[in-house]
Amino acid sequence: METAQMDVEVHHSHAYLLDEDDDCYPDGMLDDSPTHPVGIIRVEKGIAFLITGLHTGTVNFTVVVADQDPGADLEGYEDIVEISFESPSGYISLYESGGAGVHGIPSLSAGPGTYRFRYHARGMDAAHNESFPDAVVDHYLLQIWPTSHRDPVVLKSTSSCFRYWLSAG
Repeated sequence: METAQMDVEVHHSHAYLLDEDDDCYPDGMLDDSPTHPVGIIRVEKGIAFLITGLHTGTVNFTVVVADQDPGADLEGYEDIVEISFESPSGYISLYESGGAGVHGIPSLSAGPGTYRFRYHARGMDAAHNESFPDAVVDHYLLQIWPTSHRDPVVLKSTSSCFRYWLSAG
C-alpha cells in the first residue's frame, strides 16, 4: 500500500484525476452515473472529477493505492462513495482546477485496467459555508485498488453538501 498526502487548491468545488494517456483537460463537469448516482465523484475513461465542499481555497487529500480493498473508514468520514475507474496507462495525477497545479499519485498497483475508487469526505458542509478560510476545513481520502467493474454505490451519506451534489446529477 502506498500513500500520498497533499494540500490541493480548488476552484469551483473540484479537483480532478487525469490518466497519463489522456492529453487534454476536461472541458466541463462530467455527468453523474445515471442509474447509480453517487454525486461527489464522476468518472469517464481516464478522467475523474472529485467534488469538494469548499468552492475556492485549500483542501487536504490523502490518496491510498493498494493491491486489494483497504476497507472503508466509516467512522472517520461523513460521506463515502465507490465507483469503478478505467485507467488506460496505470498512471494518474491529481490536478487542481484549471490545471494550475499537478500532484503525483503512486503508480496504480496492477498497471492499466479497471480500479475501484472509494472517495471519503469530511467537513463538506462546514467548508461550503466558508470563503477563503485560514485553515483547511474539508478533508478527503481516496482509496484505489484493482478489481473488476461494479456499479457505483453510496456507502455513507450525512452532509447537506453531499445531498446537493447527488440531486444535481
